Amino acid sequence: MVIKPMIRSNMCLNAHPVGCARDTERQIKYVKAQKAKRGIKSVKEGGKGPKTVLVLGCSTGYGLASRISAAFEYGADTIGVSFEKAPTETKGGTPGWYNNAAFDRAAKKEGLVAETFSADAFSHETRKMIIDEVKKLGKKFDLVIYSLASPVRSDPDKIDEATGQHVLYKSVIKPIGKTYAGLGIDILTDSLKESAAEPANDEEIANTVKVMGGDDWRLWITQLNDAGVLAEGCRTVAYSYIGPELSHAIYRDGTIGQAKKDLEAAAHDLDKALKESVGGAAYVSVNKGLVTRSSAVIPIISLYLSILFKVMKAKGTHEGCIEQMERLFAERLYTGADSAAGTVPVDSENRIRVDDLEMKDDVQAEVNKLMASVSNENIAQVCDLEGYKHDFLATNGFDVEGVDYTKEITDMTSLD
Repeated sequence: MVIKPMIRSNMCLNAHPVGCARDTERQIKYVKAQKAKRGIKSVKEGGKGPKTVLVLGCSTGYGLASRISAAFEYGADTIGVSFEKAPTETKGGTPGWYNNAAFDRAAKKEGLVAETFSADAFSHETRKMIIDEVKKLGKKFDLVIYSLASPVRSDPDKIDEATGQHVLYKSVIKPIGKTYAGLGIDILTDSLKESAAEPANDEEIANTVKVMGGDDWRLWITQLNDAGVLAEGCRTVAYSYIGPELSHAIYRDGTIGQAKKDLEAAAHDLDKALKESVGGAAYVSVNKGLVTRSSAVIPIISLYLSILFKVMKAKGTHEGCIEQMERLFAERLYTGADSAAGTVPVDSENRIRVDDLEMKDDVQAEVNKLMASVSNENIAQVCDLEGYKHDFLATNGFDVEGVDYTKEITDMTSLD
């Protein structure tokens, strides 16, 4: 069959196997080039950096980019966890399945340990499985990346009496206190579309914090630490976003923002615990806004991002996931002698900021000016529609350079 993107309600519902693999390979190629440019030695060559890394949420976006940076810039052995649907010969799998398969193939080709598990990262059974695996390898984690992004989470410690199943929490992207309305981009028509979100109730706020806050991160680090599989000086990093003031009502001050604030609180608790136990540290890294499955449907975010991309590309400062994570590793976490002593540049809240280029005053001033002037008549001039749509499609393996999309796919499990 010839695979074309299936888009419904600003979401892409399928994936292209070859496109996903090629985009993963593109990111690997970028990291290798940066390694040569920066003169970085891998840990196996006597350089500094992570040796054994656990990436929770390893299959797409910032999680995948983190794993690629750790493995192909620093030579780290990695264990990845994500929940994916595997393909059959005739039926496609999730984009993350293809990304993981492409990563594993490339890592093993270079002699790196790369163990990938498709499992529910929220369960105690998965934590035990990962602990057993790293012990079997005779290693300890010196870096744990927490990059889980899920709309639902099952509570491993609570059973619903009515169903006998684990309690399931569902997150929502809603404002708090009052309705929020704003313009977004309709990806199918290249036009502006007004959308609105009703305010969340108390239960929705609490459930969103349970899904996307710090609870599960705390469980992971606590159980890994108690099992003795964290190396001396181990660091853990979770990812967050703050964004511009114009989006705060729906994001930073909304349900997602409440969850992110809980994540930051968890970082402070974990930082103290790791310092005491293994001389380690915990951080939240605030990253740049990028196109994701969720951002495409949040009022105003898609419009903001398309204008942000145009402004930053004109200034030569635009970054995607891999550029962000490579810079996080090379310029924040592992900057040489200082990083070995635990000195990482942070803001007043102990957060790592790699959204610094996005939040520059001149960038935000220009974005605000364009946001105020955009209309259906000038959208093609004001917004980077082409770049936004490319990122939207490439997330699922479409519009990737070097892929022949007219070629029939005869085996949905193949990356070639």
